[in-house]
Amino acid sequence: MKINIERLFKDLDRIVAITKTPGKGCTRFSFSSEDRQAREYLLTLMNELDLCIKVDGFGNIRATYGKNINLPPILIGSHIDTVANGGKYDGLLGVLAALETIRVLKEENAELTRPVELIIFSEEEGSNFGVTMMGSKVMTGKYSLADLKSIKNNEGKSCYDIVKNFGLGVDHIEQETIRKDEIEAMIELHIEQGAVLETENKTIGIVQAIAGMKTFKVTLEGDSNHAGTTPMDLRSDPIVGAASIIAPLQSTVKSGALPTTVATVGKISCEPNLPNVIPQKVEFFVDARDVEMKGIDFVTDYLVEKVSEVAKEHSLTSHIELVGQSQIKPLSPHIMNVLEQEAIAAGFNYKKMNSGAVHDAGLMTDVTDVGMIFIPSLKGKSHCPDEFSKVEDIEAGCQLMLKAVASLAVKKHVIQEK
Repeated sequence: MKINIERLFKDLDRIVAITKTPGKGCTRFSFSSEDRQAREYLLTLMNELDLCIKVDGFGNIRATYGKNINLPPILIGSHIDTVANGGKYDGLLGVLAALETIRVLKEENAELTRPVELIIFSEEEGSNFGVTMMGSKVMTGKYSLADLKSIKNNEGKSCYDIVKNFGLGVDHIEQETIRKDEIEAMIELHIEQGAVLETENKTIGIVQAIAGMKTFKVTLEGDSNHAGTTPMDLRSDPIVGAASIIAPLQSTVKSGALPTTVATVGKISCEPNLPNVIPQKVEFFVDARDVEMKGIDFVTDYLVEKVSEVAKEHSLTSHIELVGQSQIKPLSPHIMNVLEQEAIAAGFNYKKMNSGAVHDAGLMTDVTDVGMIFIPSLKGKSHCPDEFSKVEDIEAGCQLMLKAVASLAVKKHVIQEK
């Protein structure tokens, strides 16, 4: 059995053209008119395959092939929403790989041992409300109806109202959550969004774990004053304090934490933010990630100790707030083994690796066995118009998806004949 890469790219190009920002990357937020167009196109393709289609109250799409087999399905898919001015492949490629897998199984009249189900998660990127993976969080019961009513976008509109106005039965989400016995396994194909596979000349990444994360907001307050009339030894300057904390962060993590630990300061604000005024207050955010809690704890400890030390040295008041976190998600050894054996059989040059980015697959580990396939991203670019993966790498990843699903859901003699 072999995927049809030309057919997959035809669908990819069709959906990529559905964007709010033509010529400036893909902008396709969940619950937007662009999202509706992409959904309608995909639903048409699913209906042509005679799949059993269900759309839950948050817009998650589940389309089943083998609907007459009364067993838990193998779930495959990803998401179709994007960040603003994003790339072509993030999420969408995983959906189309899943769709192509089902097409080939149907064309080959594969004798299924259990159903295969295409999943499209809503609002993975968090572009509307600043909350990632909302579709899988709703599906697995992490978010209630009350949560959706309290979560709002920048315009003050609630998630509940936006989803309801999109025409979805959001009031029923708490009756639609999935249980552990409802899904046999899940596989998600995704671009790496990093440069490891390209750097090491690997075609396939088999994901072992999805990193956990803690995000801290650090606030430093000093004494705002005139930049020209205040002597240096009489200053209480929070931006100097912030620099003293941020500057050593990279070298400290590289030398003292684990090889898998990463820490990033990606947002900083200053008040009053004027060129001739000593700041009154500085806020910055520290993002710490690892697949081992020891690494995240190292960054946390550094932050607590360094902030206290700097605040005392520069006569500042300080506050550290944990504003977000996600758990470390080890993936299924069983599914990893299936992927590895199929990669070896196909002669793919692969690497076992971890994911520093979060994915819907991570949430699904609470209800089933999960595996992930990574394919290389050129220069590690993602969430931007420069996002790119080679056709041959995409084809290899999709072919591995097909072979793994066949191993899990198709009678063995059928696989051997093909």
